Amino acid sequence: MKAILAKEFGGPEVMKLEEVEDLIPGRHQVLVRVEAAGVNPVDVYILSGQYARKPALPYTPGMDGAGVVVALGMGVKGIKKDSRVYVESAVTGTYARFCLVDQAHVHPLPDAATFAQGAALGVPYATAHRALFGKAKALAGETVLVHGASGGVGTAAVQMAKAAKMKVIGTAGTEQGFQLVKEQGATHVLNHKDPAYLEELMRLTEGRGVDVILEMAAHVNLGKDLTLLAPRGRVVVIGSRGPVEINPRDAMGREAAILGMTLFNVGPKERAAIHKDLIQGLKNKGLKPVIGKELPLDQAAEAFRLVLQPGAFGKIVLVP
Repeated sequence: MKAILAKEFGGPEVMKLEEVEDLIPGRHQVLVRVEAAGVNPVDVYILSGQYARKPALPYTPGMDGAGVVVALGMGVKGIKKDSRVYVESAVTGTYARFCLVDQAHVHPLPDAATFAQGAALGVPYATAHRALFGKAKALAGETVLVHGASGGVGTAAVQMAKAAKMKVIGTAGTEQGFQLVKEQGATHVLNHKDPAYLEELMRLTEGRGVDVILEMAAHVNLGKDLTLLAPRGRVVVIGSRGPVEINPRDAMGREAAILGMTLFNVGPKERAAIHKDLIQGLKNKGLKPVIGKELPLDQAAEAFRLVLQPGAFGKIVLVP
């Protein structure tokens, strides 16, 4: 079968489309024909060799995908051949024509969602859900700032917060991004390239600040975030590309909380609950993953370059 293979850690150029051996599902594993694979920033970090978790070389990148079940290993229950599914935390990478997945990480894909949308769920939507509800414990009526709202996690967070009856303020950096965030349900959209956007946010909240901030770029924004929080506000750090300096007094006076998170720490029960909610959201059409770009599998290197560029717009997926 065809698959992207990385024989060394490094930049996007180390990935090559190659012919590899066919896969056979082991016990409690499912073989899925991949129709779309999600591209996440974490995939780039893993390939660089600088991430906390390093796969054994050679390896096929990709954790998220969607497709059709083609074979079941011994002991698999509740999953049928030929069913439409989305997957997360695949055993073998999803940047391939087929992948192996433990049955606990295979989820039904409602007919209302395309394969590309299914490939956008695993990391982005589970991250947004855990950040908003699992970590921040956000409630209806609270004001949420999604800092970097036009990307895969950001659009997911805006949709979820809106569905949960929160007031949503999103930021973006392009006209296309502003429109996208507004379409997803944000009450206000601010330009984080505008030097005065923080003052505008405080004006919109009548000086009170926001209850929750979902932060995609803590290395840039965390120090400023602490000055935007309302009393007992919470900021959830979803992404950061380096260190940042903060003033602890900005947190002390507000009794604010800085919460870090990673999906790698999610246990089985929490994971199941998250995806139960996501599937229901897809069914009732409250959640609609935005696909910014679809690229063929042999352009995986280009997808890696695009996913880290400023001005994110929806989700990038690869199509085998």
